[in-house]
Amino acid sequence: MKKKAKSTYEEFIKDNHQKKHLDKEYRDLLISELLLAVMKEDHISVRKLAAEADVSPTVIQNLKSGKKTNITLDTLSRILEAIGYQIILSPKNRSRKQLKIA
Repeated sequence: MKKKAKSTYEEFIKDNHQKKHLDKEYRDLLISELLLAVMKEDHISVRKLAAEADVSPTVIQNLKSGKKTNITLDTLSRILEAIGYQIILSPKNRSRKQLKIA
């Protein structure tokens, strides 16, 4: 029986360090792509979104361009709220884990 050849991607992610790096860059790209798509669809400018989220226009521009990827949860929450999104936490492995806050 022939072994199926692995793709370059499959070989790349076998290395845990490379996989973690790729996962981080993918998450960063998602925020940038989300901002670009919503701003285009809603015809909202960097300045208008910044004002609605109460952040600097530079923060929005840098997120949009991918220059800035490390922001506080508070800043992310305000930006998402301004574009009509919210942060939802869910278990990674789809288990029936429940978070109890006392």
